[in-house]
Amino acid sequence: MNTTPAVPRAAATVILVRDRPDPSGERAPLQVFLQRRVPTMAFAAGMTVFPGGAVDPGDAVRPARVDGPGPEEWGRRFSCPPGEAAGFVGAAVRETFEECGVLLAGPADRFDDAARRAARAALTDRTRTLAEVLDGAGLALRADLLHPWARWVTPEQEPRRYDAAFFVAALPAGQAADARTTEAVEARWWYPADILGEHAAGAARLMPPTWLALTDLTGFDDVAAVLAATADRVAVPIRPMLVRRGERMVAVVGDREIAIP
Repeated sequence: MNTTPAVPRAAATVILVRDRPDPSGERAPLQVFLQRRVPTMAFAAGMTVFPGGAVDPGDAVRPARVDGPGPEEWGRRFSCPPGEAAGFVGAAVRETFEECGVLLAGPADRFDDAARRAARAALTDRTRTLAEVLDGAGLALRADLLHPWARWVTPEQEPRRYDAAFFVAALPAGQAADARTTEAVEARWWYPADILGEHAAGAARLMPPTWLALTDLTGFDDVAAVLAATADRVAVPIRPMLVRRGERMVAVVGDREIAIP
């Protein structure tokens, strides 16, 4: 029997946040966008997740088409080589656009609705790369809208493994996140505490990285506070251990134990 662990595939995830004012003033406005994946997916089937996916070769964008930090800085912030970091950034922008229609590129007035729909469809069916979409529309990838949050490596016991960079980004003004993706059965904005409550009640299923990110986000009142917390953040790879506790499995991360749904 071959026990050699699968090689992790590079991936990127975006924690998309916004402020939704509460007229009653009873709760903080911070919300996060989440999708419940279709039950037939090969990975994380039925889970409630942030937008994201594996890095594609076409995610590399030439420096002239990037506004904001370059590969060297992203490499420092994600504790990896610059080339790997550039893939994380490109995948983060592409996956967010494909899965919920939010494009972290500009200037925004270069893209009318028809052009956005066509570009999104082309990326989804892989007839165009992110670099080709940006070049064709004269857009720059807005790396300055992305902020490092965490980096997770799937445990060695799992048959599908990912080395995933987690970014946080504020919903750009004038844009809206939608549920028009074949990879999710529903998608919407949540208050972090509410979706954690759904998970605790068994009405939603969260993987350990999602659960931990949402738990940490409950400590922030608004988008400004979240982004401020990323100012000097360096994401060191988190490699959870899977441990059996009676009839259930848990992911051990430092002194925390997170149940596996």
